[in-house]
Amino acid sequence: MQWNQLLSRSRLGSDRLATGTSARTDFQRDFDRIVFSSAFRRMQDKTQVFPLSRVDYIRTRLTHSLEASSIGRSLGTQVGEQVIARRGLKGFEASDFGDICAAACLAHDIGNPPFGHSGEDAFRSWASEASYGRPRVDMLKDSEREDFTSFEGNAQGFRILTRLQNPDNPGGLQLTCATLAAFTKYPRESCLGGGRYPGVSAKKHGFFAEDRALFEQVADQVGLIRRDGSRAVWCRHPLAFLVEAADDISYRVIDIEDGYRLGYLAFDEVMSLYLDILGEPEKQRLRMQAIGDHKGRVEFLRAKVINEAITQAMDCFLDNEQAILDGEFDQPLLSQFPRRAAMDRLIEMASDRIYRATEVVEIQAAGFQVIGDLLERFIQVLDNLAEQGGRATPKSLMISGLIPEQFIGPGRIPSDNFYTRLLRLTDYIAGMTDSYAVSLYKKITGISLPNS
Repeated sequence: MQWNQLLSRSRLGSDRLATGTSARTDFQRDFDRIVFSSAFRRMQDKTQVFPLSRVDYIRTRLTHSLEASSIGRSLGTQVGEQVIARRGLKGFEASDFGDICAAACLAHDIGNPPFGHSGEDAFRSWASEASYGRPRVDMLKDSEREDFTSFEGNAQGFRILTRLQNPDNPGGLQLTCATLAAFTKYPRESCLGGGRYPGVSAKKHGFFAEDRALFEQVADQVGLIRRDGSRAVWCRHPLAFLVEAADDISYRVIDIEDGYRLGYLAFDEVMSLYLDILGEPEKQRLRMQAIGDHKGRVEFLRAKVINEAITQAMDCFLDNEQAILDGEFDQPLLSQFPRRAAMDRLIEMASDRIYRATEVVEIQAAGFQVIGDLLERFIQVLDNLAEQGGRATPKSLMISGLIPEQFIGPGRIPSDNFYTRLLRLTDYIAGMTDSYAVSLYKKITGISLPNS
């Protein structure tokens, strides 16, 4: 792969020529388009770790994405400086690398459904186990089937950026192909026909079957290496490794801080975890003497750890740059860190003490019920409308009024194709906020009534 092509300013779905360097570059425009999208705003009420938290301080998907974007900008800019110097790259600035990473990081969780990763599990569980849903999904074949049985927020995110936001535009938000490629951490379709591809980039799928052609346009434009001539699977865009690292750094380090603020971890435990990554514990403790409270000391160390992790990620990327360009390196950058064991302890502690906390699990379990029930009820309504039209049951005709036309079809007539019907319903439910999903579930089940 070649950097000049990888940093393509061409926009998906648009024939307008790239503007080149200006006061506001094409990659900065990508960032702004994402910020002003409704899907981005909805992340303020989507779970990061703690669903429906009543504590204002705790991160949501929105604040997590902003923090990951900040890390991505720093990491990308520092890498860009070195790559431009090494390669003698003309026509690009270090900030272009940073802006691409910042925009991709900003959107990296935009496709996550309500209730975080447990929400993704709820979609998969419904498609594989529900009494009505499973037989219907089983009628689908290959990637169309696995799009649901292996539901991925990453693939939903690509769909939001390229199709659902600004749906009247070809290419949706019409982001640059460089940003879309860097966003796609898993450049493959959901079903690979039994084929197994090593490396982290093939661990999940990054686009739905309906969106395969859109990703092919992106991959061709930026020059990604295709790994199989008969299957939709490519090597990652190099900057996707930086996007992944920024996300990994953000949630590993910051979830520990949130856990401390909620009382799941003691101050001494957090100190030990952070100092193991930084080294020179006595030097760090000396610096903290001027900070008056534990909260400030945790924030100070968190910032130091993030800075150290950025440096390690940059070094790892630059050490492996040529192998990445050749498609021969396919591991998370954090797996190559000199202080990998100390970084891994952050996630181990979070898994044991935070992610499995009773209040977290209780709400995630409720989220399973909410998402599964909405899918089961609504798909029966859409199937009834598709098969019976105006002769559908009064209940189906009534309940269908709760679904916006965008997620049914033109004229509120569902598609004859079951895959298309289910995909549109998935778009609707995955786009809900936590609070809206709970509210709608209560209303359609009669648990609560409007104005009651």
